[in-house]
Amino acid sequence: MSAAVPAPRRVFGNGTAHSRDQQRCLAAAYDPVTLPRLAAAGAGPGWHCLEIGAGGGGIARWLAERVAPGGGSVLATDIDPRDLVPGPGLEVATLDVARDPLPDAAYDLVVGRLVLQHVPSRDAVLRKLVRALKPGGLLQIDEIDASYEPPLLTPDPAAEELYVRFLAAKTAAMRAAGGDPHWGRRVPAAMRAAGLTGIDVHLAIGVRHAEDPGLGLQLNHTRNLRGRLVAQGMTEEELDRVGELMCDPSFRAASSVFYSVQGRRPDREGGR
Repeated sequence: MSAAVPAPRRVFGNGTAHSRDQQRCLAAAYDPVTLPRLAAAGAGPGWHCLEIGAGGGGIARWLAERVAPGGGSVLATDIDPRDLVPGPGLEVATLDVARDPLPDAAYDLVVGRLVLQHVPSRDAVLRKLVRALKPGGLLQIDEIDASYEPPLLTPDPAAEELYVRFLAAKTAAMRAAGGDPHWGRRVPAAMRAAGLTGIDVHLAIGVRHAEDPGLGLQLNHTRNLRGRLVAQGMTEEELDRVGELMCDPSFRAASSVFYSVQGRRPDREGGR
């Protein structure tokens, strides 16, 4: 019998200064899309919700404030939940969504942001999340497509080339760990293939600059992913220089495309 193949080590961990800075940047960059989408879908009193890959817990806390007054609940899960804090209507659990089971037909809402791109078995996990929904329940998956992030204004051609190399090294590091940083564009079709109906797609793209939390996230990655980026051919000095470039007030780049995709599990009568 052959030995089991170990799972790839997670690209991002929790419980460090770098991870908490990343959580702050993620919330600032993407909460303005994620949270209004959940609100518009009706997330409110009495809903029972599951969040996978909850990280610092900002989405879960926001949901708990909305659903708990009507007897609802939120289960915030992460493979490493050390940064998650339970509260009224909010429970916390350790969950490896790729390996651990979920109850069937248990939740009115399941949400995952920037999680499944890191999971090699993402299509199987997506089907698991659909089964965890009650009939008529809502799945919201928010992901990026990092294939289009060109620099727009740099001090000189060498700086432009350096930023492009940094993006390529980051993509290679993600793929080496089993991720797909371009998966965002495939989420709508994957959700339909998993049996969801009423697929609703929202796209967001912006301009990165020194005050933009999305660029702050890129800057975080020069530190948070430093070892992985060096393994992909960047040098420590180059990472320092690209970090300085991102702090230049004149620097501009296109953001990745952020996809927020919703779909519903058909009800028992085939409606909704």
